[in-house]
Amino acid sequence: MSERILIIDFGSQVTQLIARRIRETGVYSEIHPFNSITSETVRYFDPKGVILSGGPASINGIDTPRAPEGLFNMGIPILGICYGQMAMAEALGGKIISSTQREFGRAFVNVTGNCELFRGVWDVGSREEVWMSHGDRIDAPPPGFKTVASSDNAPYATIADDERRFYGLMYHPEVVHTPHGAKLLKNFTHRVCGCVGDWTMAGFREQQIDKIRAQVGNGKVICGLSGGVDSSVVAVLLHEAIGDQLQCVFVDTGFMRKGEAQEVVSMFKDHYNIPLNHRDASEIFIEKLEGEADPETKRKIIGATFIDVFEEEAKNVGGAAFLAQGTLYPDVIESVSFTGGPSVTIKSHHNVGGLPERMNMQLVEPLRELFKDEVRKLGRELGLPDNFVGRHPFPGPGLAIRLPGGVTRKKLRILRNADAVYLDEIRKAGLYDMIWQAFCVLLPVQSVGVMGDARTYDYVCALRAVTSTDGMTADFYHFDMDLLAKISNRIVNEVKGINRVTYDITSKPPGTIEWE
Repeated sequence: MSERILIIDFGSQVTQLIARRIRETGVYSEIHPFNSITSETVRYFDPKGVILSGGPASINGIDTPRAPEGLFNMGIPILGICYGQMAMAEALGGKIISSTQREFGRAFVNVTGNCELFRGVWDVGSREEVWMSHGDRIDAPPPGFKTVASSDNAPYATIADDERRFYGLMYHPEVVHTPHGAKLLKNFTHRVCGCVGDWTMAGFREQQIDKIRAQVGNGKVICGLSGGVDSSVVAVLLHEAIGDQLQCVFVDTGFMRKGEAQEVVSMFKDHYNIPLNHRDASEIFIEKLEGEADPETKRKIIGATFIDVFEEEAKNVGGAAFLAQGTLYPDVIESVSFTGGPSVTIKSHHNVGGLPERMNMQLVEPLRELFKDEVRKLGRELGLPDNFVGRHPFPGPGLAIRLPGGVTRKKLRILRNADAVYLDEIRKAGLYDMIWQAFCVLLPVQSVGVMGDARTYDYVCALRAVTSTDGMTADFYHFDMDLLAKISNRIVNEVKGINRVTYDITSKPPGTIEWE
């Protein structure tokens, strides 16, 4: 990998999306927090270009992030996005003001000039859709820059200095809501920085195998297998890297979908011949969660119990110096800021945040900076079957968080059966691969119904289906109403305990994908 783009993170929730878009152009990228970057580390990294991310701070605030000293004198192409534009403009002599008119969400910019960033994408005189999220704005651009796009609340929405190869965007090209954003970023990597685009998932695979071998050495690794795509890909990658040094432990919490536990055991023992300890701990988990309604408490109980059970199993297989797990970036960014910065914690993920000190194990997390679709690509690269790699995302706490209100064995049975019917109909309709995630939620609500001549007083089931590319944003799937009616009829008729079905049409944001 000779071509590298360095992304300096100022704390944005969507910084990793920049890396994702850059990788899609075939160029390797890494994210480094602003407070760990110096001009010396930039030289050592030897990037073809640098991108300054957005962030929640105000450039006019006290002790707010700045670009590393000397960065703009190194002759490297630089792209500043949102806060990154402010940091660039301020460092080069521009004036920044805190605007009373904030701009958030969809906006339109008028293209008023040409630059290398726009070539072949935007033309002078066009009006282009973008995604804004800012309070500060440039009041006077630095010397040497020309203004090439503006909006009503951001007169310097795009500034450019083609000679020095410096560009600043007030909007976010990395999000899907900026329709041509990916093309703008490719212009930066290929046209401005001169990249060819030779980075592939095959290259990432080899890179991670080398990293795993370097980290682990001759040590033994235990992989915490959840049964989902992420941990499964990690297990196969590790097996390729270190072979018999790997021992997988599958802790069955009792919160998996119908038939999944058996499928996982069969695939790893029979298909891959990877050593696997299967621990059915469902009774332990259910007893600890019974009656608990708060979703965050549920997650913490499940996480703590998982660690306890896993620790027992680790001792049973002779212990290990390393624990491998399938942590992904969306897990990390929702649990804690990726850089330790000011990003907001949305929900806790049981595989984020490390291990109790008593376990004395180091973490191996080769997927920590990947999104779900990238993991699927890696899984296919490793030879995992499509029907497994293509499965919808499934939360670590499983069905427990799809039971708002208290968890009981009865509710789990009802939910598991309803979910199986729902997914069966989606597959029959040929929609499974078009939907990012689909599942049932059993609500803590009972309603009166009529079945035959009898009165029922049963639970309400909510259906959820969303489309997404990375899980960071999502829209509800627009089902044909006849199909929804068919699904509803099957659930009510076949699943004892449900007499009413609803469909959730909330996007993310403002909602999350899961019901919690």
